[in-house]
Amino acid sequence: MQSTLFDVAAEPTFGSPADAVRTDLGRGAWVDWRPNWLTGAEDLFEQLRDGVDWQEGERQMYDAVVAVPRLTRMYGVKEPWPHPLLRLARAELSHWYRRVLPEGFATAGLCLYRDQHDSVAWHGDRIGRSRNEDTLVAIVSLGAPRVLALRPRGGGPSTRLELAHGDLLVMGGSCQRTFDHCVPKQRTPVGPRISIQFRPLGVW
Repeated sequence: MQSTLFDVAAEPTFGSPADAVRTDLGRGAWVDWRPNWLTGAEDLFEQLRDGVDWQEGERQMYDAVVAVPRLTRMYGVKEPWPHPLLRLARAELSHWYRRVLPEGFATAGLCLYRDQHDSVAWHGDRIGRSRNEDTLVAIVSLGAPRVLALRPRGGGPSTRLELAHGDLLVMGGSCQRTFDHCVPKQRTPVGPRISIQFRPLGVW
């Protein structure tokens, strides 16, 4: 018997971010990493992969326009989201981090890394108010494990974290201003991965 959308939404459970390991990166930046934060949601990945109206982006590279090496979809506060579990996750994270982020998380951004060739280059989410203010960005990883690396803005030694299915990573403090992060390409074959990013309003 195939599970329904509501069956899937009722079964998953969230762990406590209190069990997260916090790493002080310096410069006022920190990350919380909570492996296996979301459990029992094995069908969620497939429903998002197959049900989201993924969008292909383009970027200028030297004298050519090339495809962005991943698929994306952004969801605002008022528009329908592709699965009820995303709003539940946002509520859980907003509740836990309310002392640091009283307003809570607002939007959801999804990225689909189809294989080892998809990636995102070094960057910080510093468009908008995060350019000048401390903020939080929470990432829930689904699917195949992929490395997320962080390094000081402008270059320097990197911290590499392999995010697996259900893992939670929260970047806080000055992280978006003083550090960059990326998901590098891999040489060895790897299956698809979906990254779900929760951000406050005015941060992207």
